[in-house]
Amino acid sequence: MVVVDDGSADDTAQAASAFRDPRLRVIRQANAGVSAARNRGMALLDADAYLFLDADDRLSPFAIAALAATLKPCPAAVASFGGWCFDSGDAHADGFSATRFRWFGGPMRPTPIDMLGRLLTCNRFVNGGHLLIAKSAIRSVGGFRTDLRFGEDWEYWIRLALLGRFVPVREHRPLLLVRSRPEGAYRRMAADPRSFDACMGAIFTGKALGARVGPAALRHARQRAEAENAWIVGREMIRQGRVADGRRWLAASVRAAPSAKRLTLVGASWVAPRLPTAWRGPFRPYAAGTESEGSDPIRAASPAS
Repeated sequence: MVVVDDGSADDTAQAASAFRDPRLRVIRQANAGVSAARNRGMALLDADAYLFLDADDRLSPFAIAALAATLKPCPAAVASFGGWCFDSGDAHADGFSATRFRWFGGPMRPTPIDMLGRLLTCNRFVNGGHLLIAKSAIRSVGGFRTDLRFGEDWEYWIRLALLGRFVPVREHRPLLLVRSRPEGAYRRMAADPRSFDACMGAIFTGKALGARVGPAALRHARQRAEAENAWIVGREMIRQGRVADGRRWLAASVRAAPSAKRLTLVGASWVAPRLPTAWRGPFRPYAAGTESEGSDPIRAASPAS
């Protein structure tokens, strides 16, 4: 294990250094961002597979064992993955949480899945904590892009998906428990359409992706991704109190990619302010100083207006 203290202002390095275990290494560096921290950790380890765990998140006790047991018999897979949930602070020791459990892998079978098409629409993984990535894939795909401050993981997963398939674990419990704090990047950036532009450019101008899917399919995928992210922008604006602006972004998303569910939710956005907070579903406002329970993974895209 490598703990990279990326210029933190708390006692992260001291707390990690207190563990006397030769398998643990603590690295301190000036703040350079999550991509640089992950790349530093990768460079210092020589392992059969790699997992990235963000500072606020925690693994269920069985997570690594489940991921490793799933990946090992599938040498052609680039990674194994499982489900996750938001950590409400009262999670049980076995990894369950009071918040809802999310699974993006389809049927619970250890069959490798081609995730490229799904990932081109939106980021299907909340972060790296519920993926175990094979060494061969790590070496082939290279590091995270340090020029991306938002959605850098989504761009990385797509590069992995270009290499091969992902295999889901046989596990009905969440492997990762996620916290999102008020000062975190998601709340600061998800309601700002400009935050998504750099990642979208990095993904949809990649030569390898263009060669794989072709120009027409690439244009269609980008339009779908832009619609998905217009929805995220609108929803986050509403949750942060910018209701009128948020509804305009929701409408732009539906125009770009109509669906009965989204049309229903747009209508619900007009009713939600008159409902009790707990009944507002995806438009429930954030409570100051609490985790952003109910928000989706980061989805990088530019507006679909």
